[in-house]
Amino acid sequence: MTGLANRSSFNDRLDAEIARATLARTKLAVLCLDLDRFKEVNDLFGHGAGDALLQKVASIIEASLVGNQFAARLGGDEFALILPDLDSASQAATATRALLDAFEQANVAGEGGLISASVGIAIFPNDARVAEQLMTFADTALYCAKGEGRGTYRLFEAEMGAQVRDRRKLEHDLRQAMAGDQLSLVYQPQVDIGSGDVTGFEALLRWSHPQRGEIPPSEFIPIAEESGLVLQLGEWVMRSACQEAASWSNPLMIAVNVSPVQLHSPNFVGLVEQVLGETGLSPSRLEIEITETAMIRNMNRALSAMRKIKALGVRIAMDDFGTGYSSLSNLRAFPFDRIKVDQSFIRSVHTNDQAAAIVRAVVGLGKGLNLPIMAEGVEQAEELDFLRTEICDSAQGYWFGRPQAIAAYHDIVRGRHTRIEPAPAANGARKLAS
Repeated sequence: MTGLANRSSFNDRLDAEIARATLARTKLAVLCLDLDRFKEVNDLFGHGAGDALLQKVASIIEASLVGNQFAARLGGDEFALILPDLDSASQAATATRALLDAFEQANVAGEGGLISASVGIAIFPNDARVAEQLMTFADTALYCAKGEGRGTYRLFEAEMGAQVRDRRKLEHDLRQAMAGDQLSLVYQPQVDIGSGDVTGFEALLRWSHPQRGEIPPSEFIPIAEESGLVLQLGEWVMRSACQEAASWSNPLMIAVNVSPVQLHSPNFVGLVEQVLGETGLSPSRLEIEITETAMIRNMNRALSAMRKIKALGVRIAMDDFGTGYSSLSNLRAFPFDRIKVDQSFIRSVHTNDQAAAIVRAVVGLGKGLNLPIMAEGVEQAEELDFLRTEICDSAQGYWFGRPQAIAAYHDIVRGRHTRIEPAPAANGARKLAS
C-alpha cells in the first residue's frame, strides 16, 4: 500500500547491515516510528483516511532517505528506518529531527491529515549488537518518547526499561480501575462574582490507586488517550456527573470536560442525549467544556457535533481560552455560551501588566460578543478584586473552594445556602454563607 518494504525485508536488511557494520567497525541506528493517535484517525474519519495518511507518511520518509538508508512499514502505523555508516549517535538524532520537521512542514502546507509521530532510536553497537535486541531497545525508546508528548524522539538509555514497564503497568492498572471502584469525581464550585452565589460545579476526575495512592490526571489521562481508553473513561465521567447533578435539590449547572476524541466520535451526541434521558438531568443544566485543540483537528466535524449538542439544549464553554491558535475566529464560528480564561493569565493579573491587559481584552471581547466570561484559577483576594473591577461575570478556583467530594458542598446543592464566603478559614476550608 505504501510502496515501502515489509517487516521481513527489513529484518533481512538489518541483519546484513549489522554484519557490514561489524566488519567496518562503524555504527548504525535503528529508528522505530509510530504515528500518534493513529487509531483515532481510523475510528473518527474511516480507514480510507487512515490509509491516505499512511501513504503520505511513507512518501515523506522515502524522500528523506539518503545513501544506503532503508525504510519499511512494519505493520499498522509502525515504521522503521536503518541509518548505516554513522560516526556518532548525534547524527541519528539530527536525521530524526529533520524527519519530524518534514512532517511539520507538510502539516503547515495543509496537505491532507495532520501528521504527528514519535520516534525511538537505538545505536549499534553502543546499545546492542544483535538485531532483535536492537529493535527491542528502539521500541523501548519509542514508548518513552510517546510518554513525553507527541512529535518527539528519544535515544535509548539503559534505565528506560524500568520506565516502560512502569507505564505499561499503569495502563493495566487503569483498566482495572475502570472495572473496579478506584475512580471518583470531585467538584469545584463556580461562582457569580457580582452576587457571590454558587451557580454550578465543574466535575473533575480522580484516581485513587490501591498501592500508589492518588495519581494525578496529568499522568493517567495521556495513558488513557494512547491506549484508547479515553472514550470509555469520558462516558463514565459524563454519566456519573449528570447522575449526581440530577439528585440535587438546587438546580445548579454541572460542567464536564470533553476530550478531542469524544467530540469527534460519531457516537458522542447520541451518548449525551442518552445520558440526559437516563439520568433525568435537564439539558440546560449541563455544560460541556471544550478546548481549541479539540476543534482544530477537524473544524467541520467539530462544528457539526457542537450544533447538535446545542440543539439538545446543552451549553458549551470554550475552555483554557488564550492558549490556542485561532481563538478569535473560533469564537465567531462556533456556538459557545461562555469563555473560560486560562488560569495562567489570572494568576498574574495583579503582578504582570501584560496578563492584566489580556484579561481586560478578553472581558471586553466577551461583552462585545455577548458571551459571559469565567476566570479560572482564582486563588488570591487581589485577583478577585481585579476581576470585580473589570466586571468579569464568574470565577472558580481555590479562593472559593478546592475540588472536593460533593458532600463538602452538601448545603449548597440542597439549596440551604447559596454562597461560599470568598475567604479561606484558618484550617483551609471554606465557610458557607446564606
